[in-house]
Amino acid sequence: MDSSHPSQQQAETRLVTSGRDTKAQKGFVNPPVFHGSTVLYPTAEDLHAHRGEFTYGRHGTPTTRAFQDTLMALEGPQCAGVGIVPSGLSAISTTLLSVLKAGDHILVVDNIYRPSRNFCNGMLTRYGVETTYFDPLIGAGIEKLFKPNTRAVLVEAPGSQSFEMPDIRAIAEVAHARGALVIDDNTWATPLYHRSLEQGVDISMQAATKYIGGHSDIMFGTISANAKAWPQISEGIRLLGVCAGPDDVFLALRGLRTLSVRLAQHHRSGLDMARWLAGRPEVARVLHPALESDPGHAIWKRDFTGASGLFSIVLKPAPQKAVDTMLNTLKLFGMGFSWGGFESLAIPFDCDAYRTATKWAPGGPTLRLHIGLESVDDLKADLDRGFAALKAAM
Repeated sequence: MDSSHPSQQQAETRLVTSGRDTKAQKGFVNPPVFHGSTVLYPTAEDLHAHRGEFTYGRHGTPTTRAFQDTLMALEGPQCAGVGIVPSGLSAISTTLLSVLKAGDHILVVDNIYRPSRNFCNGMLTRYGVETTYFDPLIGAGIEKLFKPNTRAVLVEAPGSQSFEMPDIRAIAEVAHARGALVIDDNTWATPLYHRSLEQGVDISMQAATKYIGGHSDIMFGTISANAKAWPQISEGIRLLGVCAGPDDVFLALRGLRTLSVRLAQHHRSGLDMARWLAGRPEVARVLHPALESDPGHAIWKRDFTGASGLFSIVLKPAPQKAVDTMLNTLKLFGMGFSWGGFESLAIPFDCDAYRTATKWAPGGPTLRLHIGLESVDDLKADLDRGFAALKAAM
């Protein structure tokens, strides 16, 4: 293997070297942050023809180009382009508005990120797009849900909060036979651990707020698409006028450079904590596809090369007051509605109110945990104190 050629380099190397031109950057390692809207043209002829590498700040700068080149290198050769938007939800809404029109039908996995569901039930409904939710374990059986006007299938692997693992390859085979696009929310694993564009996905989205940013200090979204879907995404971004601020682009690019080492630690610590929790008497079940006991483990092992630090647990039956006492006792696990940063988090959740294609009945209170970069021994001690408080409050 010729490791001097970028296409033959490992992902860790591509993350460090892609999107960098030290000569153009006057020898500096990192590209500068371009704060700009207006781009001046050297001649009237260039202005009339909109001729130039960059034409307007909203359409891109050298900083955004560096980020896009780096993420494209990580996504792999199937990636024809990367769109940059100001949040993960913006990545979802921009993608769906780009590929759907009034009268279309979309199939959406039932364990999708709840704001994605709200967008489908709200704005898409008002725009005349019909949504049908499906069981995440349906596999090739999704064929019976297709209609003549089904234009796309939206999946998330593993699913938000409950972590069921859909078989994207089987779903994609059916969807493509029916002429539909496959859209994947790939935030959990990132393209470092799940190259979904190589597994039948046409559009791969991420809330780069999470692991790409990595430090809980930006809002950012990305949309990566193959050659078939990229023209629609590119046009949608241009028509909707979405873009991200230059400082956030720079921080996202900086996060990409260290993604491999951070995610490796999240993977190790997350699995360590998941296995420890599986042996706790207070825990009925751990929802983590990288665990050998998880129903989705075979698909995870086939399609993924790693796991992140996000998973859930089902506690044995306990009153909400006792669970709240446990959460209030924790010192290292904060309570907040994001994840992917360096800090550990814990939140209670309940999918029952909004699932429609499946029944959510886990048998006990559920907590979503994000395992950060702290010592796992300290995190175990923190949860041990929390479980003691839970027991005392019963």
